[in-house]
Amino acid sequence: MARGKNQHVVKHPDGWAVKGAGNSRATKVTRTQREAIEAAENIARNQQSDTKIHGQNGRIRAGNSYGNDSCPPKDKK
Repeated sequence: MARGKNQHVVKHPDGWAVKGAGNSRATKVTRTQREAIEAAENIARNQQSDTKIHGQNGRIRAGNSYGNDSCPPKDKK
C-alpha cells in the first residue's frame, strides 16, 4: 500500500486547518486545534503517513508517524 501525504495542522483564519503536504487548499477546517489534530490523525492512519502539528507561530511543535517508520527506535521498552 502506498503511503499518503503527510497531514499538517496549521492556523487558519476560521480556526485550524488540516492540509496534505504540498496542497494549497485545506482538507478540513475546524474551530479548535484539538479537532484538527483528531482529523489529521484519522487521515494519516488511513494513508499510513505522518502528522505535523504547527503552533500559533507556524513552527512544527509535534507530530506522529502512522506508517512504516524508516528509522524505528532502537530501544525496546
